[in-house]
Amino acid sequence: MMHLVLHAVRLLGFADAPAIARRFDQHDVEEALRDAEARGWATYSSFAGTSGWSLTEAGRAENERLLKAELTDVDAVRAVYADFLPLNGLLQQACTDWQLRPTPTDPLAANDHTDAEWDAGVLHELKVIDGALGGIVERLVQVLPRFQGYDIRFSAALARQDVDRSDVDSCHRVWFELHEDLLATLNLRR
Repeated sequence: MMHLVLHAVRLLGFADAPAIARRFDQHDVEEALRDAEARGWATYSSFAGTSGWSLTEAGRAENERLLKAELTDVDAVRAVYADFLPLNGLLQQACTDWQLRPTPTDPLAANDHTDAEWDAGVLHELKVIDGALGGIVERLVQVLPRFQGYDIRFSAALARQDVDRSDVDSCHRVWFELHEDLLATLNLRR
């Protein structure tokens, strides 16, 4: 359980215990978080009206150690990551296009979402990514079951047209977590 709790904190960056528990469908994570805090792996803090857990440098190192011990087929994950990277570029462009809609006088004009054709084009791109994501996740789950669900979460966000919000499980947030999960698993840096 400690492995998934530390990893959930890493993926979420800063989160409360219920969010950490939901990330990998764990129960009673509070005790594991307190144990991680006692070991110097996690810290609890509050600011700006929010409270939550984050990893310390020692916690990040422990998470990386546990991920390395878990990984039995690094070549399979590397192959999936190589297929993920082109999709990552498409996702980044789609999120940018969702946020910005250039005009003749302002190439960085905010997308006010009044151009249905523009937004439909962005949503089409996200549907293409969504279609490819199922195969990516399927291949990852064969090696590491903890990758299960990224495709389902992405599809649900797309169905709600939650493209780039950070306060909900949006397409961008789910993708960011998947990318972080792949980087952590392969011990790569952004």
